[in-house]
Amino acid sequence: MSNRTENKIVTLTEAIEIRKAWKSAGDKVVFTNGCFDILHLGHVDYLEKSSEFGTQMIVAINSDASVRTLEKGVERPVNSEYARARLIAALGFVSLVIIFGESTPLELIETLTPDVLVKGDDYTIETIVGAKEVLATGGEVKTIALVPDYSTTQIIQKLKQ
Repeated sequence: MSNRTENKIVTLTEAIEIRKAWKSAGDKVVFTNGCFDILHLGHVDYLEKSSEFGTQMIVAINSDASVRTLEKGVERPVNSEYARARLIAALGFVSLVIIFGESTPLELIETLTPDVLVKGDDYTIETIVGAKEVLATGGEVKTIALVPDYSTTQIIQKLKQ
């Protein structure tokens, strides 16, 4: 695999095969997801800290269509799914990026069976999609404290002023 960021963006079928190889190699796989519309310090801090829970990290990115269903507003996403995926893939601590179109990443989580599922601390274990499935397979669920005053919505509001 070359170092090109686009090579880290894979389909679910490709991710399944890579996940199998990681499992055979004894890697601990971290999974997280989000829109990551306008990449900012809060995203980088969250993803970097998430990656520390394992040796490989999969980041699932909402497709453009699924972002629109998340009540983010008609102007969202600002950046296309491909642009968002490439930016996340450019982070050295991200191993794979998958774009998903469903309203939640539950199918990805069930299929890829990560060892660690991570979300921001604006969620609780009870409200994290896929938490019970990961726990049922012996995995862990973690939350990361978010960097205050950094959100895509706040950045957009500031730009409009």
